[in-house]
Amino acid sequence: MTKKIGVLALQGAVTEHLQALTKLGVTATAVKLPADLEDLDGLIIPGGESTAIGRLIREQHLEDPLRAFYAAGKAIFGTCAGLILCSTDSSHAPEELRLGFIDIAVERNGFGRQVDSFEALLPFEGIPEPVESVFIRAPYIRTVGNGVRVLASIEGKIVAAENDQILVTAFHPELTDDLSVFEYFLEKIS
Repeated sequence: MTKKIGVLALQGAVTEHLQALTKLGVTATAVKLPADLEDLDGLIIPGGESTAIGRLIREQHLEDPLRAFYAAGKAIFGTCAGLILCSTDSSHAPEELRLGFIDIAVERNGFGRQVDSFEALLPFEGIPEPVESVFIRAPYIRTVGNGVRVLASIEGKIVAAENDQILVTAFHPELTDDLSVFEYFLEKIS
């Protein structure tokens, strides 16, 4: 049976995530409204600008449906801005949305500005070969809480982590031909 994965399609690298999922034989669909979350096996919250995506989540009345999706035990993958949105980090301004799906504190733009973007081959726990990773104004994880496993670090900074239900990466796996992180996420669903 083919998995059906949604990609939150409010802002950011939506098309690239949909294309990566399609290459893996997954039914991929854009999520713009609460009804779009029905019948999904998992969800990706893509990179973009976390403040803008958070504002759009509220404008589209998606905050409660996203929390219900999480409460139903569905797998969620947050990349870059999605990592920030999935966090429990309370160091942000009160109007900035945090969904609280994974117990991590985040350093936004932790590797610098757009001009400091870089690519790396990254050892990733649970994936045999190093992962092609693209860091663009990337955050990093300052601390992890109970039940959170660190999957990858670079320069002593945590850039991938998971709990039983949530996977987050500070980098953009959708911007390379390496689909191993998407495959890793799909394993969380089965």
